[in-house]
Amino acid sequence: MQVNDDGVRFALPDPRSRLHAVRLWHELAAPLPTDFVRRGRTWQLDLPRPDVDRMEYLLSLAQNGSNEFAPDPGNPRRASGPFGEKSVVEFPEYRPPSWLRRSADGWLPPAPKVIAGIEVTLLDDGLGPLLVVHDGPEYAEYSQLLLFLQGLRPLRVALLQPRNRNDEYSASAVYARRLVERVLPELPQAPRIGVGASLGALALLHAQYVYPEAFAALFLESGSFFRRRQEAYDRGFSRFARLTRFVGAVHSGAFPWEPIPTTLTCGTGEQNLACNRALASRLKVPLHEVRDAHNWTAWRDALDPHLRELVAHVRG
Repeated sequence: MQVNDDGVRFALPDPRSRLHAVRLWHELAAPLPTDFVRRGRTWQLDLPRPDVDRMEYLLSLAQNGSNEFAPDPGNPRRASGPFGEKSVVEFPEYRPPSWLRRSADGWLPPAPKVIAGIEVTLLDDGLGPLLVVHDGPEYAEYSQLLLFLQGLRPLRVALLQPRNRNDEYSASAVYARRLVERVLPELPQAPRIGVGASLGALALLHAQYVYPEAFAALFLESGSFFRRRQEAYDRGFSRFARLTRFVGAVHSGAFPWEPIPTTLTCGTGEQNLACNRALASRLKVPLHEVRDAHNWTAWRDALDPHLRELVAHVRG
């Protein structure tokens, strides 16, 4: 693999001609070439530079009537995630955050406990605001959230793990009631900051609309703020209709928004960008665009300065 300012040249050796086709799988919104071309004993693809400084991908390998998705064996750079590793391209402009060099010692999460059917891991310094984090264990593992938050202590942090993510995080009135009426009262009483990504961000926005006193601030990354007339790529999602009814009601002003400090982030290369821009405009809140796509590293890279500034604002 060769990376430069103009794009990427992918190359996959196939000396025994075992592969029938090779394709690039990615989550970037822009239409890009994906089909490799065989040149001698190597499959090759020249990819023009997308509007990102970093991208994750897999290779689709067709052979013997089967199709396998796998990381690029010629690229040692990987990113982990709940569905396995992906290969990573970093363009010359990309810089990982400096806080990754911090020591991870001194703040180890305890065993989780179950509150109203929701698994909660609580870290409590006894002072500071309370961060309520959807998909909390994944944020800690794949976005290194706890390492980042070490620099913001003293804090309280509640890492929440859903039972059925697609159902609970898709504007579910049942989940919002359980979260606000049963889970939050069992946590330390302090100004709450909701933190979530993708569907987790949507669920926090929905809970705040239904219960305007639930949170003091929201930090929402790459939110699934889909509207029916847009984002047709995700119509196959089982709760798409319920989700879009809620987002449509937000845009129509069908029920009031009690303004609280709210920060949105989203990747320049992802399909959620248009709906995040629209929601930021509707709510008159800032949207910070990260030159990446819909992944845990992009959400990690947006924590500083944007979450740090929100925590400082809540602290006053």
